[in-house]
Amino acid sequence: MNDSDTLLIKNIGILVGVYDTAPGVLSGEKMNRLPVLDNAWLAVAGEKIAGFGPMAECPAEDNFRLVFDACDGWLFPCFCDSHTHLVYPGSRDGEFRDKIAGMSYEEIASRGGGILNSADLLNRTSEDDLYLSASHRLRQCMSFGTGAIEIKSGYGLTTEGELKMLRVIRRLRDDFPQIEIRSTFLGAHAVGRAYIGRQGEYVDMIIREMLPAVAAERLADYVDVFCDNGFFTVDETARILEAAKPYGLRPKIHANELAVSGGVQVGVTHNALSVDHLEHITDDEIEALMGSDTIPTMLPGASFFLGLPYGNARKVIDAGMPLALASDYNPGSSPSGSMRFVSSLGCIKMHLTPEESISAVTVNGAAAMGLDNIGAIVPGFYASFFLTTPLPSLAYLQYAYTEPLITRVFLKGHSI
Repeated sequence: MNDSDTLLIKNIGILVGVYDTAPGVLSGEKMNRLPVLDNAWLAVAGEKIAGFGPMAECPAEDNFRLVFDACDGWLFPCFCDSHTHLVYPGSRDGEFRDKIAGMSYEEIASRGGGILNSADLLNRTSEDDLYLSASHRLRQCMSFGTGAIEIKSGYGLTTEGELKMLRVIRRLRDDFPQIEIRSTFLGAHAVGRAYIGRQGEYVDMIIREMLPAVAAERLADYVDVFCDNGFFTVDETARILEAAKPYGLRPKIHANELAVSGGVQVGVTHNALSVDHLEHITDDEIEALMGSDTIPTMLPGASFFLGLPYGNARKVIDAGMPLALASDYNPGSSPSGSMRFVSSLGCIKMHLTPEESISAVTVNGAAAMGLDNIGAIVPGFYASFFLTTPLPSLAYLQYAYTEPLITRVFLKGHSI
């Protein structure tokens, strides 16, 4: 460990999420087995975790360029946020009053608000202005302890608007190498205004025009469709996913937010990496997901903000399946990128144990982005983690959900 870019963190009160080898996606009861190490040290070489162990076996400090004393604070793997809409113009705080007055998400959308309002503004906003606002949000997420994040398009709803969003995501990836960023094409977020009343033609345009343009610039890792009541049908979703397959775009599906939509089943059929939202989930969805490689992902921030039912997380975990939780950071239904709050909602509203909740927002969130080298404390994984003040228990992180407990964030070995 004589590398000039080495770091030792000593006197860690509790080191959380430690594994000798990559744990992979955690399913069922394994989500509740969160391994920890008391009174520990952790070493970093470059961007990667080099090792860890008890303080009684701490390496000599002279071997490291930097030494940081955690002062008995806890060290957690970084949050991995697998579902966001981080690139958007302005906000939708005007609709906040409509929500307070009792209007539903569907009612706001049906009168031309919601996603279409964001699309109108986005298509009038320059790429540079979009980048500036999105980079501010991204820095905020990083300061909250997020080290990996997925970002969707979907507020363009025109070919040029969607490409503009995806180019902003690419710029963020280039300019913020400390955080792992994955990009998802979501042209099928809603029907663009020019195609209202002609939804089939809009789907045709996505397939004929948008997908080839996205692929030509290699702007997306994944493809998404809002398969739900009032948005896109199962058949339309299947058409888009089939068209995306030759371009190597694996699906990540919006499913069952507003109703039991069939989105889970079409996602599983097309080998989706994840199916997201799942505020409505029945035995049929559980059966479809059982044995598949598709990761159920729930977004409690949207339930909190919209007053929707919370996804039945216990049903998923008790069936022996994995679960990821993500922020759904967006201007209309979840205007927050705080994954710590998401973890708290997982406990408070979804009845997860603190251990299950941490697993859902770290290693399983990474898996829902196709990442297998972040979100846990493993030699060779990215050194992306955060430190807290000394905590009385693991549960305190979720229990004291507004207390400023995070003291330092390291992403790929660098303090931010």
